[in-house]
Amino acid sequence: MAIKSRLATSDINLRCASKVKDMVEVKMTKIRQPRLRKEEFAQRGDHLYETQVRPQVEAGNKGKIVAIDIETGAFEVADDIVNAEERLFEQYPDAQPWVIRIGHREVFRFGSRSLRKSL
Repeated sequence: MAIKSRLATSDINLRCASKVKDMVEVKMTKIRQPRLRKEEFAQRGDHLYETQVRPQVEAGNKGKIVAIDIETGAFEVADDIVNAEERLFEQYPDAQPWVIRIGHREVFRFGSRSLRKSL
């Protein structure tokens, strides 16, 4: 009898697990792997920004973020990195984004800067 009740409990657990699995939607995200070396990736991103993207986005967008797909040249402008990349991935799911802050040399600044005025 103990064996029979264990089997019944086991059967119920399997049915419940199956129903839960059917009810829960698992979203699998694709892990993007870089297809170029870091140096080539950076060179291509900088080149695309300077030659194609910068003339189109610089006026009126200083301080905003631009995400550029280094393979297609497509780009998206937003106030932050997450939104710029999300918009780019909506159009190009397999994009390889290069991110630049418009009008600046870097996206983020680490450390402090001098408050002294230069002479």
